[in-house]
Amino acid sequence: MDPQGFSGPEKVVKPLTPEALAAFKAAQERAGVVYISRIPPGMQPRKVRHLMSAYGEVGRVYLQQEGEYMRSCPTHGFTDRRADPKRAYLRRKHTTTKKPHFTEGWVEFKDKKIARTVAEMLNARPIGGKKGSRWRDDVWTMKYLPKFKWNMLTEQIAHEAAIHTARLRVELSQSRSEQREYLKNVELARVLDKRAERKRAAGKGVDLAPKNPPPKRKPDESQREKPKKR
Repeated sequence: MDPQGFSGPEKVVKPLTPEALAAFKAAQERAGVVYISRIPPGMQPRKVRHLMSAYGEVGRVYLQQEGEYMRSCPTHGFTDRRADPKRAYLRRKHTTTKKPHFTEGWVEFKDKKIARTVAEMLNARPIGGKKGSRWRDDVWTMKYLPKFKWNMLTEQIAHEAAIHTARLRVELSQSRSEQREYLKNVELARVLDKRAERKRAAGKGVDLAPKNPPPKRKPDESQREKPKKR
């Protein structure tokens, strides 16, 4: 989970009383999540929060950074974008800005009705803004995710991060095993070359062909071909 993709108020975690826990669960039930399938180039989580706050109270915002991977899930809006570190590296190398590039995002509204209304109103509409602004002509592509809660997103991200870590661990183990086998073969070849060099220096060159080949065996009487009768 990339902390750069989050944008939310910083709060001190305190123990919850039963009343506070009930209020928290009720707030989670009232909240709604909007999925943004494309983030305009250069737009950061704070800017997304600022733009979405104009339509209603926003809770948490998470943007997926380029180069990360999340499996597809049509119900929850996850796309099937595999990690492309080379593309992210080339973008950082050949662009003036060194800020991370985000591809998709999720925005939590405190009221699910507002979230649904915002998604229906802004989908396929220009972002707008002041004349000459950077994203004035970009288009929003978003949809409301019914029955989707924020904890589903965090669980999915944590699960994908664990899978990615396990895959890297397996690949690293295989790479080490292949490296040890390669070094072993190199050392064996070096020892054999030295042994052959010493034999040649002592006049005992390795001759693979036998000096006195065995005589050819004569065919037995039973194996001789009998003359054909005419």
